[in-house]
Amino acid sequence: MPIYKIKHNTHYFYEQYVHDSMNQMMLYPINDKNQKVLAHTIHIHTQPEIECFKDKYGNILGIFSIIKPHIELHITSVVEVEIHPVVLPVFNVISSDLWALYDKQKDNYQLKDYLQIEDISLIEEIKSMVNGLKNETISPFDNAKLFASYVYTNFIYQKGVTSIETKIDDIWSLKAGVCQDFAHFLLVMLRLVNIPARYVSGYVCPNSDEFRGIGATHAWVDVYIPDYGWIGIDPTNDCIASDQHIRLAVGRSFKDCSPFKGIFKGKLDHRLEVSVTVELASESVSSQPKMYQNELYETKPTTVTEVKSSEHINNSYQAFKQQQQQQQQ
Repeated sequence: MPIYKIKHNTHYFYEQYVHDSMNQMMLYPINDKNQKVLAHTIHIHTQPEIECFKDKYGNILGIFSIIKPHIELHITSVVEVEIHPVVLPVFNVISSDLWALYDKQKDNYQLKDYLQIEDISLIEEIKSMVNGLKNETISPFDNAKLFASYVYTNFIYQKGVTSIETKIDDIWSLKAGVCQDFAHFLLVMLRLVNIPARYVSGYVCPNSDEFRGIGATHAWVDVYIPDYGWIGIDPTNDCIASDQHIRLAVGRSFKDCSPFKGIFKGKLDHRLEVSVTVELASESVSSQPKMYQNELYETKPTTVTEVKSSEHINNSYQAFKQQQQQQQQ
């Protein structure tokens, strides 16, 4: 079982001094039978008191405030975690019986949140595509993998054309984006055929640089299987979420799983830098000596200027479309 050490840096730079900031961080990895947190420290340079709570989905939230004026905010999370291998579900009944189990789950209050679909203008167009792709002769789980492969094959992985505010309509029109967009679109596909699905925020820790999503938080989808539970599918990399995926939080969408968010008094303009460093331990159990390799996947910070603008998405969309047209000429 692999052991990973992850260093997650979040650094806000404000244009002017701000004060009275209230902050929520979701940087506490899930600790369960499939994932064991061996050690975890969080350092905030102003050293505020952190209060921790659990939300309705079982995620741990860290809450802190900074009253005094400050021009930057720097949070460093270092976690050491052991990941157990995934046991794939085995189906001993015919596919039609498996689909019938999902029909019975529609009124399960524990799953209702994971069947909700946001308002989508192009929903009929997306529904037509999904119904054409759905194959009732195979299991719902195999359909989920089929849907993930569709997203992987038909959507372009491209940074900078979407934001955390991008709607499903725009993702469908663009057919491009990053892991968050791929996960959000797969959620809609699954929920349209009554398969409960939830958003997962975390890290991807590959043994090579072939995986997409290195250097920042990653996102994928958990699919619910009756009499089995949840299993992750990563549409960005077209694979089952395995012992190379570390889970931070789960929810209906990114909004439930944002690693960091808050409010403050002061000028809005600010810059955010995020970097994630992964160190891979040798394949071992936790009682064995820990032999870390040096900075296997250290990355340069990803810089985001967080100034909200209603024109951001349209401008990104237009720029992307213009780029495609130029390539076709």
